[in-house]
Amino acid sequence: SAVRTALGFGNTCYCNSVLQALYFCRPFREKVLAYKVQPRRKESLLTCLADLFNSIATQKKKVGVIPPKKFISRLRKENELFDNYMQQDAHEFLNYLLNTIADLLQEEKSQERQQNGKLEAQQTWVHEIFQGTLTNETRCLNCEAVSSKDEDFLDLSVDVEQNTSITHCLRGFSNTETLCSEYKYYCEQCRSKQEAQKRMRVKKLPMILALHLKRFKYMDQLHRYTKLSYRVVFPLELRLFNTSGDATNPDRMYDLVAVVVHCGSGPNRGHYITIVKSHGFWLLFDDDIVEKIDAQAIEEFYGLTSDISKNSESGYILFYQSRD
Repeated sequence: SAVRTALGFGNTCYCNSVLQALYFCRPFREKVLAYKVQPRRKESLLTCLADLFNSIATQKKKVGVIPPKKFISRLRKENELFDNYMQQDAHEFLNYLLNTIADLLQEEKSQERQQNGKLEAQQTWVHEIFQGTLTNETRCLNCEAVSSKDEDFLDLSVDVEQNTSITHCLRGFSNTETLCSEYKYYCEQCRSKQEAQKRMRVKKLPMILALHLKRFKYMDQLHRYTKLSYRVVFPLELRLFNTSGDATNPDRMYDLVAVVVHCGSGPNRGHYITIVKSHGFWLLFDDDIVEKIDAQAIEEFYGLTSDISKNSESGYILFYQSRD
């Protein structure tokens, strides 16, 4: 019933579009709504988000607009980056939001744990849902020893190229790089600098894979960021091939559940809209307008094959939910 509720409020579509996408990431929505029913706490970004999600979930009208006023004013209080009426970057906002919620939850857990003297950093449900692990493998070309270093992520930022696919971009992310000449690697086994090969693999696949397409590039000759409107195909189903040998769930299948789309020709000029999957249908949210679209219409948001700086509507953040 509450499926068609849009968010609308001033020049905050960077925020609306991300909140709309997150609402349709079921595991995240369920956790936020469950948080809502817990005893009241002092106002935070998370309590405001829980109230907002609750208003959407209990909305009686088939189609309606809920202005996220309380959430936005809390956001502006907490971070001066968002305390103006300029258009902000949706990916920066997503990052800030997930990290802030995780910090709030960790703080609550550590307060609960102070009674029993345990103070180790706890995993939160933000980590359970969004966190994956990358492993950076370096192989010495002299002695063949492999060393690896793990690194956690809540979303993956991938470089984009013209006329390609998200699978190709992810492969590029894991390309083998040779470290030679002045970039030689210090090998612990050989106890000296050696030529080596380095590659990034995914060791732990998250429940929800958030992929950020790096569409804004700084052009030295222009002294500003420009938008890469390249056509990047993103499938409705995704399987990652760049997993490490010891990956826990290498065959995980993902379904596309939401896309934050950037419309416009540059990072500070432009607008964000969201497409989401709900009950087997695709919906497009554009501030306070909601319309049903065909799955085929998603192709319109891949980007352009021609001019890179043209005004375009192109997928910017993709949310894939795992089937298991």
